[in-house]
Amino acid sequence: MKIYNTLTRKKEEFVPIDKDNVKMYSCGPTVYDYFHIGNARPFIIFDTMRRYLEYIGYKVTFVQNFTDIDDKMIKRANDEGITVKELGERFIDEYYKDAQAIGVNKATIHPKATENIDAIIDTVKKLVDNGYAYNVDGNVYFSTKKFTEYGKLSKQPLEELEAGARIDVNEHKNDPMDFALWKAKKEGEPFWQSPWGEGRPGWHIECSAMANKYLGETIDLHSGGQDLIFPHHENEIAQSECANCKPFANYWMHNGYINIDGKKMSKSLGNFFTVRDILKEYDGEIIRFFMLSAHYRSPINFADTLMEQAKSAVERVYTCIENLEFLSESAEDKPCDTELSAKLLGSRDKFRAAMDDDLNTADAISVIFDLVYTANTEITKDSGKEAISLALSLIRELGGVLGLFVKETKKSLDAEVEELINKRNEARAAKDWATADAIRDKLKEMNIILKDTKDGVKWSFAQ
Repeated sequence: MKIYNTLTRKKEEFVPIDKDNVKMYSCGPTVYDYFHIGNARPFIIFDTMRRYLEYIGYKVTFVQNFTDIDDKMIKRANDEGITVKELGERFIDEYYKDAQAIGVNKATIHPKATENIDAIIDTVKKLVDNGYAYNVDGNVYFSTKKFTEYGKLSKQPLEELEAGARIDVNEHKNDPMDFALWKAKKEGEPFWQSPWGEGRPGWHIECSAMANKYLGETIDLHSGGQDLIFPHHENEIAQSECANCKPFANYWMHNGYINIDGKKMSKSLGNFFTVRDILKEYDGEIIRFFMLSAHYRSPINFADTLMEQAKSAVERVYTCIENLEFLSESAEDKPCDTELSAKLLGSRDKFRAAMDDDLNTADAISVIFDLVYTANTEITKDSGKEAISLALSLIRELGGVLGLFVKETKKSLDAEVEELINKRNEARAAKDWATADAIRDKLKEMNIILKDTKDGVKWSFAQ
């Protein structure tokens, strides 16, 4: 598999340190509110990366953190008259609900910053001892100019970063580009004891400390949104490599931005949407399909028209699945035609080729739709159970790697409805059209729609 490594700006063969276990870290949410559609993209993309790595045989230790202490959390907790801990626990629970709705599996480990203070303090102490950090009145800062490779991820010299960054010059710092590792306690804020006095961690240090604690000093893959390249991921590299004197992550993956109707998402523009909002209008699988229908590094435009297209596409695949399940009920038990079998099985190789090319989910989805087209145009009841089963299992298998098309479609009918459908079939066989039509109308009143096909009667619930 080749992935585009942000660190080197080129596609590289993915070779994990331990061939039996990929160590993967992805930045999680700050839990002061429901996560928005921009957050959903990396959650879905890197959940898919993990799924694919497992599909091709790797064990994956996947760590995604929760930032459960920061300025936004402190402000909201104070506004609501609750503790930061209570706020964090509430929105961690809400994260899991929305993540599950869009098909994002739980990480192997979901560490919280507040539960890893000892690891954070240990990392800060290393940086102080190694001469890369300094203490001013209980505030500990990282000295960026002492790390000669600072800027290697964002590919900008320190001078350009300093000139272009929006930085509040703090009188305690030796340099405006230095950033906080540990913040001295302020009135009304949560705090912990440290060698530098009472205080709390800065934002960047928590990811370095937790990646080191749960995955080791050098990890295989670090991922997140493009907006995190600078300063967050740049600072993670600086902290980790200066503390451990080893490379921090061998591969970096970053997804592109989301625009809303062609404009950058912004609360001030009124086009800011949480996933919870969107789930009121669309099923989570449609959101996931939409996110995976474009290459992860490309910007993507979120609009109602595009979501409707995604909805139609998802429905098309499920219709094919339902058709195959229906055909299987009356098909003969015979082997699949050799030529058809080869065509169907070739989908798996094409799918893997797409995914091996920098996680190209857009092309992988195209392979699934080619498979659906083959099933719709070349498979009938006369094809036999083996052909039908093969097409069905491949759609489920390949879709499942993307977290798509895994819902059960078989519908259960109670005894009364089954009896009515059977009586209608008998009436039609006897050419008693009046009775057949009367039963159809009765079923329609029960919200059951019938469709007569060359392969028999199909039914569905009315939408």
